[in-house]
Amino acid sequence: MDEAFESKIRAAAIAGWWTFLIGTAFLVLQWFAFLLIMSTQPAWLLFLWGGGFTWEGIRGVWLWGIAIAKLCLWLLALASIWLTMWSRQLRKRCAE
Repeated sequence: MDEAFESKIRAAAIAGWWTFLIGTAFLVLQWFAFLLIMSTQPAWLLFLWGGGFTWEGIRGVWLWGIAIAKLCLWLLALASIWLTMWSRQLRKRCAE
């Protein structure tokens, strides 16, 4: 195999892991914001969402958003694991 190809696969795996790390940090911040906002229930948030929204509706949309983001992060983690394993296999084949 080509060493340049192996380095590109390795770079993609590293980029995937960094994206996973940043996404996880974002989800943790979102969770803390969710807990803070749902405990205080400020009036300005209802104003930002517009008329017709209730706190139950906001809670549901926010939790669904967090759940979908977690599913996307799991898919990213699986892709990063696969890319990492593939780059290691390519490195072993280049060393032979």
